[in-house]
Amino acid sequence: MYWIIVDLSARRLYLLTGQTVVQSWPVGIGKTLTQTPIGRYTIMNKEPYPFSHPGGRLSPYGVLWMGLSRKGYGIHGTNNPSSIGKKVSKGCIRMYNRDVETLSRYAPIGTHVVIRP
Repeated sequence: MYWIIVDLSARRLYLLTGQTVVQSWPVGIGKTLTQTPIGRYTIMNKEPYPFSHPGGRLSPYGVLWMGLSRKGYGIHGTNNPSSIGKKVSKGCIRMYNRDVETLSRYAPIGTHVVIRP
């Protein structure tokens, strides 16, 4: 069974099985005024966003949203790949679209997520 650690200081998301890191990816995190919340959460839902805006533009959530058990927060893709690795979000965890799609294959609803400083 897989689980996730988001390390805010490293700005990386780690996918683990047991205590073994299977893969890791860079992430964008919350800015100073809207920090990503530290704690233990669960993936509660998933919502694909394929070209959901007029003119075929990606939504701000990129291609996929994975909502966390803390209302209003999630792990998602982005329509602004230059934001990855930076403190720019309203508290969510941003990933490159290809990375969030890969993560989603390993992280079903119910997957545990730990966000640490």
